[in-house]
Amino acid sequence: MTLEPGFWSAILAALLGLALTVGLERFLQTAASLRRPAAAWALHVGLYGLAYVVLVFVLGRPIFATALLCAFFLLLVVVSNAKFKALREAFVFQDYEYFTDAIRHPRLYIPFLGWGKFFLAAAGFIAALTIGLWLEAVPALRAAWTAQWGAMALLAVLSLGLLLWGNSARLMVQIAPEQDVQALGLLASFWRYWQQGRERPSLSSPFADVASTFTSFLSGADSLADLPHLISVQSESFFDARRISDEIRPEILAEFDRFKSEAVASGYLQVPAWGANTVRSEFSFLSGIENSALGVHRFNPYRAVCAGWSVATVASWLKQQGYRTICIHPYPASFYQRNRVFPLFGFDEFLDIKAFADVERTGPYIGDLSVADKVASVLEQATGPVFIHVITMENHGPLHLEKIAAGDIEALYHQPPPQGCEDLTIYLRHIRNADAMLTRLRGALSASDRPASLCWYGDHVPIMPSVYAALGTPCGDVDYFIWNSTTHHINSSHQGIAIHDLAWLWMQSNNIGSASSPILK
Repeated sequence: MTLEPGFWSAILAALLGLALTVGLERFLQTAASLRRPAAAWALHVGLYGLAYVVLVFVLGRPIFATALLCAFFLLLVVVSNAKFKALREAFVFQDYEYFTDAIRHPRLYIPFLGWGKFFLAAAGFIAALTIGLWLEAVPALRAAWTAQWGAMALLAVLSLGLLLWGNSARLMVQIAPEQDVQALGLLASFWRYWQQGRERPSLSSPFADVASTFTSFLSGADSLADLPHLISVQSESFFDARRISDEIRPEILAEFDRFKSEAVASGYLQVPAWGANTVRSEFSFLSGIENSALGVHRFNPYRAVCAGWSVATVASWLKQQGYRTICIHPYPASFYQRNRVFPLFGFDEFLDIKAFADVERTGPYIGDLSVADKVASVLEQATGPVFIHVITMENHGPLHLEKIAAGDIEALYHQPPPQGCEDLTIYLRHIRNADAMLTRLRGALSASDRPASLCWYGDHVPIMPSVYAALGTPCGDVDYFIWNSTTHHINSSHQGIAIHDLAWLWMQSNNIGSASSPILK
């Protein structure tokens, strides 16, 4: 039996592509080690081999299939490096929605990749298409055991066998992307993260534990009429940037300072996100569950909720006590699937970008002051106690796409900042608007006939790599305060906490709940 050239060309193209993927892994910021477990190599070869077999079976062009797979692998490397640079975290399987979200919300993603890298990846796919459509012909003889299909059958059996063997090893992962990619390689780490992502979390929220213990938690109120309005503001990328430079004018956060001086509690807040991935902080605040306890679901807890994981939140807890629960977020509710998740969290209403149809934008997004006006409007129309969770957008990057306006430097600094701090100037301009939002909220809360309480916090520090290179990198903690309209604690103590403890601390500050709660111990 004589093997046709098509048999050997298919085998050689597969080996070439496999070698190229191993070489491309070396360009990762968290370069994968060649000295990885045999099971990790088996997963890498098995996954690549099966993808190659499918493409060759469909296209009939081995070189074309190799070019497409290598172009996609190159894209993964480029995206992973861009993510690591901006967010200090390697690309993981749970990030697969980056690709669809980049199409739906290009401004939020592509600029962080960099237009140069974006066009490099695009050029790779164009080159692959060129190779496949013009430079390679489908063999005249394909459907024979001695030709291309025979090679595909052999590769399919070998690849499937390696995949099953590698999978049986159940390689350990640390749920630390950089370490796992280095130890197992990109494809093997993807495979293990995918497997663990299929397992639903077994954790329950402390709010579920409290709800089952207390039939009513009105420890400081005789009726619904005495319950305070509760407003939590998750301020986009908010942290006190004056920490990284003494040249920033302190008055840009004058109202923030005033709130802190009157706060029940304030201080640094430990959050599980850096630069992005808002939902990690958001989920921990609402649920009271520590992000690191979620395993692989810590990267995007909302996906597990959409898959059927039922979790109690501060919203569902307050709803049981008679609160109307509302979320205000001036962006499409479909982002992060909040339109599906927040009703499951116990929110009665979600006011997204549609509620701001006639509002002028501040930069590319709805401004913080407009969001404060919406909060004031909801409070004015309220007939009972309301819990409003606000997720702002104004300070969302990419900051480098905005321009410094005349007078910004003089208004924001004592002395001009060093070179490379243009993003900081844009950022300060936006947090000055966040401070104006606080002024508007103070007026609305003070005007209410009902007592009110405000919990303000940042979700993560902003993405400003050139600024941090010039002025120093912050630790990643953001700032928070808890303020009550009826009680001002002048010079209250500075208390650092983790975000999963914040909501219950807020409830306790309003005499809501029990001091013996399991949340804070």
